[in-house]
Order: sequence, then C-alpha cells, then structure tokens
Amino acid sequence: MFASPGPIAFSIGSLQLRWYGLLLGGAALLGLGLAKRDALRRGEPLDPFVTACSFTLAGAIVGARLYHVAFNLDYFLRFPWKVFALWEGGAGIFGGILGGAALAAGYTWWHGLSLGRYLDIMAPSLALGQAIGRWGNFFNEEAFGPPTSLPWGLYISPHRRPAGYSGFEYFHPTFLYESLWDLTVFVITVGVLRRRLQPAPGALFLAYLALYAVGRLPIEALRLDSERLWGFRSAQLVAAACLLIASVGLLWLSRGKRRPPPAEA
Repeated sequence: MFASPGPIAFSIGSLQLRWYGLLLGGAALLGLGLAKRDALRRGEPLDPFVTACSFTLAGAIVGARLYHVAFNLDYFLRFPWKVFALWEGGAGIFGGILGGAALAAGYTWWHGLSLGRYLDIMAPSLALGQAIGRWGNFFNEEAFGPPTSLPWGLYISPHRRPAGYSGFEYFHPTFLYESLWDLTVFVITVGVLRRRLQPAPGALFLAYLALYAVGRLPIEALRLDSERLWGFRSAQLVAAACLLIASVGLLWLSRGKRRPPPAEA
C-alpha cells in the first residue's frame, strides 16, 4: 500500500512547483535527448529535426489539453481560466498524439522532409515520456481504478474518492499499470523493432501506436474517472480507432515492402 505525498513538489515564496509539471518537463527533455541521439545514428540533420520536435511538442501539449477540455466542457465553461492550468492535471494522451503528429506533418510537408522517419525517431521517446508523465497522476491522486486489498493499492484521500466509494481507502493504481505498459512499449520499440522496421519509414511509429492502444484498452476499463462519449469510455473508443488505423497502416507498409520492383523496359 502506498500514498501520494501531495501535488506540490516545493514552494518558493508564493510560487508552488507541482510534480505534474516537473514530470512533464523532465519527460520532454529526456525524450528530446533520446530522439536527437537516434537522429544522429540515422544520419538525420539535427537542426530541422530539433525544430520539428519543437513543433511536435507544442502540438502535443495543446492537443492533449484540448482533448481533456472537450470531454469536460461543462466544467471549463464555468471556469474558463482553468483551461490553461495544465499543472493541475488533465491531459489526454490521444489528443497529444494527434496534435503532435498534425504539427509534425505540417512542418515536414512544408520543408519536404520525411514525416515517417521523423515519427519513427520520436516514437520510443513518446513511450518513455508517457511512462514518466503518468506519475503525475500519482501525485494528483487521479487515474485510479476500483477498490482493492492488493499490496500495491493506492490510498486515495476522502475528497478525491468518487461518489459511492467513500467507505474505501485503497484503489487500483491504474496510472502505475499504464506507466509499466508504456515502459514495456519503450523497450520493445527500441530493443526489438527499431532496427527491424527502419527500412519502412513510419512503421515504428505505427507499431508504437498499436502497442500502446493494446495496453490502454484493458487498463482504461478499470478506471473510475474515465471520460465518456455516447455512453462509452472515450479513451477506449479512440484506442480502438488507433489500433485499427495502425494495423491497416502496418499491413499497407508490409505489402509495399514485399511488392517486387517494376521490370526494366
């Protein structure tokens, strides 16, 4: 059994630094460093790649926040200034993936660069960043599942417990399950798939997306705070769509790789 020490890492006068923001910032810096290293290994020019990463990160932050805002619109219409309070938690990874990929696509298209190669370089960093960033949910006491008596149960403060669960103290730490899965995806993409899929630009990113979606589907089913869409868990709907898109994309790339070259005239 374990418990969060609280969302505030430390204070400097009236300024409070939150674990959520520190973890997101640290994950972004670490991810950028790993991506730059892989870009060098692949022989990619660093200047355009770093610029593309900057656009991707900005798109990911905006997309992740807008995803959360869209599914909690009633709250943010009452407190519109809270839209910018990202440090308090509330970001949807699927919105981040979509927003980041959209800006990366725009930048690479405008400059005539390979979107597939750039996304492949960023994919492992995304998985590792998610593994680290999920711990922000721990400090904020969010992203947890039903009550449990297992040794790794997470203590949830009374004011954070959902309606109907006030009599329970310990809950499944679904943030931890997802963090461990994200770490597994990182190991698979770097240690198993990266070199094998390098001849097919875009395949590694699609593999990352499929692997993440496979893990997110059952983990999301445990969460008590899932956002809903048409009565379904929105993250599961998006995960299923991402899994389908990634699977079709990988199939298309594999067929293109097997297609024999045209015969010479």
